[in-house]
Formats: sequence, structure tokens, C-alpha cells
Amino acid sequence: MNRLPGLDLLRAIAIVWVMLFHAYALFGLGVGFGWLSGCGWMGVDIFFVLSGFLIGTQVLRPLQRGERLSFGGFYARRAWRILPAFAVVLALYTGFPALREAPGLQPWWQFATFTLNLLIDYDHNQAFSHAWSLCVEEHFYLLFPLLAWWLTRRPSALKFAATCAGIVVFGIALRSAVWLHDTALDPPRNWFVEDIYFPSWMRLDGLLMGVMLATLRVYRPCAWTRLQMHANKLLLGGLAVSCVALWLFRDRTGLLANALGWPLLSFGFGLLVFAAADRRSLIGRWRVPGAGWLAAISYSLYLSHKIALHLVQVKLAVPLRDHGVLAFAIYTLAILLLGAALHYGVERPCLRWRDRRAMAFAKPRLAEANAVHDAT
Repeated sequence: MNRLPGLDLLRAIAIVWVMLFHAYALFGLGVGFGWLSGCGWMGVDIFFVLSGFLIGTQVLRPLQRGERLSFGGFYARRAWRILPAFAVVLALYTGFPALREAPGLQPWWQFATFTLNLLIDYDHNQAFSHAWSLCVEEHFYLLFPLLAWWLTRRPSALKFAATCAGIVVFGIALRSAVWLHDTALDPPRNWFVEDIYFPSWMRLDGLLMGVMLATLRVYRPCAWTRLQMHANKLLLGGLAVSCVALWLFRDRTGLLANALGWPLLSFGFGLLVFAAADRRSLIGRWRVPGAGWLAAISYSLYLSHKIALHLVQVKLAVPLRDHGVLAFAIYTLAILLLGAALHYGVERPCLRWRDRRAMAFAKPRLAEANAVHDAT
């Protein structure tokens, strides 16, 4: 998929939103950023919808053409995309405790197996806890190709709609049941984070919304084109729905928010992603300077930003006290420098090596295919 300015803009907004939220919630960015405490965490949900849409399109396109899905190729591409930078940051967290934003760290193997979000003791081990969302995405990468293969063996719109509806209803019922159970027992731990906010099976709505968009684009291209003629109206609708979801999340840990808020928020963000995928829409043609670069390095920024924030706090906490604008500027510079170093030093070289390896592997297969074609 060619890069779309609108999707890059959404990705840039999401990563800035997340980093601002952590800068305020964990590192005292300043009272002027207090509004982030109520909604800054939503940046992750934009990432989920984007991942569902982009990965869903990548997996579904060959299946729609009747081609055999290369599970090995898909998993290898995801591994080279995710693991090198992640391994470097994990090594920093485990090998250099002074870099941690909090003293406690879960065992390294939980990060390595992407089970952190299912096993974390959040009250005591908050260092590198933002890797929970990466765990959710890894579980999606692992299972979605299998689900897509199964659903497309005998394609059925009814089967797809029933599966999507079942996932949404399952999420609402499960979150409600866990909320009622934990509220009644009131266990002596951060049960909201550990039982509702982090587990993968609780956070499927955003990924599902992205996959639904990808399915519409791949299997119903005419309907996709017709709907994109109304992209700006859907953009406004997405903003309105997102505002309603934000209103529900006034009590972020409440029952109504966690039962219905997640699918509603994902639907709103899904409309934004749909509009952003059209180059003619207001958001699709809005080229914000620097947005494409932020989008390109967003993964490295996400992995490393708490280390940068922590280093600034350790070195400059006292001088920056009550200097919100200056603190914001220094935090931003530190985050960008470390994130860019990780991207250009680790992530990008590995992606280039992956792509060169894929091209070298494809040439003999292409030559063989041409020889067979010439022979026939």
C-alpha cells in the first residue's frame, strides 16, 4: 500500500498524543497539560484501528485474488519489522536499571514472549509497561492470518458479519462480567489495568474495526469508492462519535465506558481512518510538515520515549519545575533524538536488509515462473 498522507497524519497524531499523555501522567509535564489525563491514552486506539486496516489489507489482498497466503513470509516480515528495535530497547531496560522510568520490571521472558499484558503485576512493575499494546498487536499478527484464511476458504458475507458481531458482543459481555466481578470482590491490586485494559481479548474492537475497513476495501471496492465520495461527511461523523465515546469515558474505569465505550470509540476512529485513506478528503489531502517523518519513526518513538522522558527528569527535574513550555520543548527534543537514533540505527537498516533479502529470494522464483510460461 502506497503511503497516504492522511494515514500518516493520524499516526503522527496518535504517537504525539501517547507521548504527551505519558509526559504528563508520569513525569509532571505541567498543569497546562492536565486535559491529557482524561483522554491521552486514546492514541493507542488509533494505532489499533490503523494496524487492523493496514495489516488486514496486506493479508486479504492475495486471498481475494485466489492466491495462496504465505504464512511464513508474513510472519517473517512482521518479525523483522518488530523484533530488532524491540530487542534493543528490552536489552536497555533489563541491562541498565538506571534507564527505567519505574524501579520494577516484569521478567524479561514475558516481554520476549509477548505475554506481558496477560501476566503483569502493575502495582510493582511499571517499567516498560507500555509494551502491553505491542503484545496485543503481536497476538493479532499471529492469529489474524489464520482467521482470514479460514473465513475466505468459503467466502460468505453472512459468516464474516456474524464473526464480527460475535467479537463485539463477546467483548462487551466479557468486560462487563469482569468489571462486575472485580468491583464486587475489590481485589488488592490494579484490577482495571490487569484484567480489563491490558489483556488482548479485551481490546479487539479497534483491530476489528480496521479489519472491517480492509475487508470493505478489498472485497467491495465499488462500495468503498462510492462511500469515499462522502469521506468528509464521514470524517465529521467520526469526530462526533469519538466525542460521544470521550463523554462516556469521563469515568474511565466505569462500567458503561468499558462495556460500550471501546466499540464506540473504535467506530469513531474507524470513520477517521476511512476518511484519511481518501486523498481527496480534508484530512487525506492535508499535508502537515513533519507528519510523515513522525509516522515513519513512530514505532521507535513509542518503544523508547519513556527512557528519554526519564533521563530528562533525572537530570533536569528541578530546573524545569514550573516551566511547562521549556519542559515540553526539552522533553520533545530528547524523545525525538532517542527515537530517531533507534529508528535510523536499528529499525531502518533491518527493514532494508529484509527487503533486499525478499527481492533476492523472489528473483529465482520469478525467473522460474517466466521459464514455465515460455515453455507453455
